Amino acid sequence: MNAIKVARRFIETDPANESAKILAQLVLALESEHSFELVTLYSLDYKSFQLAMDILKEWRLDRYYASKSKLFDLSLQVTELDKSSSSN
Repeated sequence: MNAIKVARRFIETDPANESAKILAQLVLALESEHSFELVTLYSLDYKSFQLAMDILKEWRLDRYYASKSKLFDLSLQVTELDKSSSSN
């Protein structure tokens, strides 16, 4: 199971838990591209800290794939534009 799903379940199960709050803050910071004090992660227990690290890894990969997808879409549009202007 991926870390993002694990985190979602963890936060849903006990949203008042301090670790759940910190993980939620981390996710919000990643999504909004705002600052997050990394030192906050040190207050997590080991399992939650590891989950935070896994979230960061997955988030980075997802951003890479999202960027790759955007590049593909743009490349496809340029190619289609070039084809339509060549046929005129």
